[in-house]
Amino acid sequence: MKRLLALCLVTSCATPEATKKPTDPDLIENAKLPAKKPAPPPKPMPPPTRADATIPADPFRWLEDEKADEVKTWMGAQDKYARERIHALPERDALLARYKELYYLDSMGAPTKRGGRYFYVRTHKDKEKAIVYWKQGATGVEKVLLNPNEWSTDNTVSLGVWVPSWDGKKVVFAKKPNAADESTLYVLDVDTGIVSPTDVIPGAKYASPSWMPDSKAFIYEWLPVDPSIPISERPGYCEVRLHKLGGDPLKDEQLHPRTGDPKTFIGGGVSRDGKFQFISIMRGWNENDVFIKRVGKDKTWQLLIKGKDAKYSVDSWKGKLYVFTDEGAPNKRVFEVDQNKLDRKQWKELIPEDKNAARESMVIVGGHFAIASLKDVVSVVELFSLDGKKVRDVELPGLGTSSNLYGDEDDDEAFFSFSSLTMPPQIFQTSVKSGKSVVYSKVEVPIDASKFEVKQVFFPSKDGTKIPMFIVAKRDVKLDGKNPTLLYGYGGFDVSMRSSFASFIYPWLEHGGVYALANLRGGGEYGKAWHDAGKLANKQNVFDDFEAAARYLIDQKWTNPKQLGIRGGSNGGLLVGTAMTQHPELYGAVVCAVPLLDMERYHLYGSGKTWIPEYGDPEKPEELAVLSAYSPYQHIKKGTVYPALLMMSADHDDRVDPFHARKFSAAVQAANADGIAWLRIEANAGHGGADQVAKTIESSADQVAFLLKTLR
Repeated sequence: MKRLLALCLVTSCATPEATKKPTDPDLIENAKLPAKKPAPPPKPMPPPTRADATIPADPFRWLEDEKADEVKTWMGAQDKYARERIHALPERDALLARYKELYYLDSMGAPTKRGGRYFYVRTHKDKEKAIVYWKQGATGVEKVLLNPNEWSTDNTVSLGVWVPSWDGKKVVFAKKPNAADESTLYVLDVDTGIVSPTDVIPGAKYASPSWMPDSKAFIYEWLPVDPSIPISERPGYCEVRLHKLGGDPLKDEQLHPRTGDPKTFIGGGVSRDGKFQFISIMRGWNENDVFIKRVGKDKTWQLLIKGKDAKYSVDSWKGKLYVFTDEGAPNKRVFEVDQNKLDRKQWKELIPEDKNAARESMVIVGGHFAIASLKDVVSVVELFSLDGKKVRDVELPGLGTSSNLYGDEDDDEAFFSFSSLTMPPQIFQTSVKSGKSVVYSKVEVPIDASKFEVKQVFFPSKDGTKIPMFIVAKRDVKLDGKNPTLLYGYGGFDVSMRSSFASFIYPWLEHGGVYALANLRGGGEYGKAWHDAGKLANKQNVFDDFEAAARYLIDQKWTNPKQLGIRGGSNGGLLVGTAMTQHPELYGAVVCAVPLLDMERYHLYGSGKTWIPEYGDPEKPEELAVLSAYSPYQHIKKGTVYPALLMMSADHDDRVDPFHARKFSAAVQAANADGIAWLRIEANAGHGGADQVAKTIESSADQVAFLLKTLR
């Protein structure tokens, strides 16, 4: 530099300055060299993560031990780093204000009638948690029954299952610390509001109580509370018990012993008239065995049906059994079974399969069968007589998502809920006999839904299978390929993604975003065959469907890869994790919540073993090969430019262990040092998140602020 400067000065006009040495300060000043720019501040980097060289193929395995001090420190640092970045996003405060308007609302759920009393849930615009109420008859005075807002000073204790007795005088309910699955059962006297000090039953993680007809006892599922039993093994310890009110729970009668198989779920129940007790042993989401005991006749359980790649639900009324099953009928059918002729060969088919509708549930209400189905992912509710003849369809207010009817076998009054992507939830009261329906309750949401339009499209997947998808956007949206777009999916466990209302999407739409909901294989949208096509060795079909959805949105000029975001949770977290590792070039941002991501080790933690019938067994080489072929954690590659990642985890998730979120986030940070990979950890929250409105608002605002920042 000095030599160059001297040469420049020598060739310039002769001035006194020309005799000065190039190093003189005033010479350099007079030369007017450009001032040196200050170095930019260093880019904020995520907290460092130790890579364990002793396990080259799995350098972040040490993050599986959440009890280790090093892991706790790492989690705290990661969460702090993520929240600092998120809180600085420009539109977060406005989103918080908007979500407060959308989530703090007054609403009322469909009532359950017991002993002439109505039991129902209300949300309030000034309360964090929903409250259960009751009243005597339809016009009685409303009284508080269960108010979880008063159970803890920090709102970390949640209400789980609650079931009124048949006479309406007692309610068995569950409390769940930190909104986790683990819970404890209690019994409340409805008239006095007093919780029984003796009827306290821990180990109710899987409990779904079924009252005996005399309302003096209930059947429930029980787990031993023993910290020496690994969480992953606990499902195999579940047994079915009978609790008599006022009795010692430690001495409750065992109705059915544990299976000893952690890959199974066991459940028990009793018919309303008390004539039948039932046991169902479920293996995954595709098959179960059903046992029956005729009370007063059978001393031991009688096998009603051994499930072989088929599942069965059994109801009873007036001494007859009715079986709703997909055996030999992927879209399900109904059989009548004589209680004295249980042999499968003597079952009578009442309602055959509908090839054009995926049946989801059957109930007996008002002396009829009510069957809820999906036709191209749109709800249909049909009524049949008890001899199997079609009576009529329940008239619904539009194309959208309806529940089945809520009601009793001999009561003409029933209720159902309905919503669509642009219609907030409403509860309808209906007469089973006449079909007349009226609005029972509806929620007023501060949204002008008329500004938005819903379209259902169909597109081919990689193998040519036609996949449906709903797209929501402003009516004046331009298909110029420049719209920030959020694609959502799930694709597993026979779960259907419905076109139902979700307040979450509206701030995104109001900011000019497009929302797409893809109905992937693995779900139940088209019955058992649809589910089977997306599980076990067919799991890659789900990811191919999602990729095809993304390419459709791009090809049809809804968006482009830099402005296409994807979002999913739980099994849907596996979906978006796989999507970003298989095709990182297709997406600009990823929101991944409470996910499975290390499919080679998923079965070792949480409820993982119960999902082996869905995903496959990593202990079997041929099934491990399938899992390894797509497992997101194992497919993160150093130097790959991945889309911006917001990982949403929870510290008390006892269903899907948070080790998946920790390991994957660390691996993405290590692979792409210049990218965005934030790990946000919700405190005092389980798999479904925290059930406090304030925390739901923060979570929603954080996600949408992140998406707006990265996709616009």
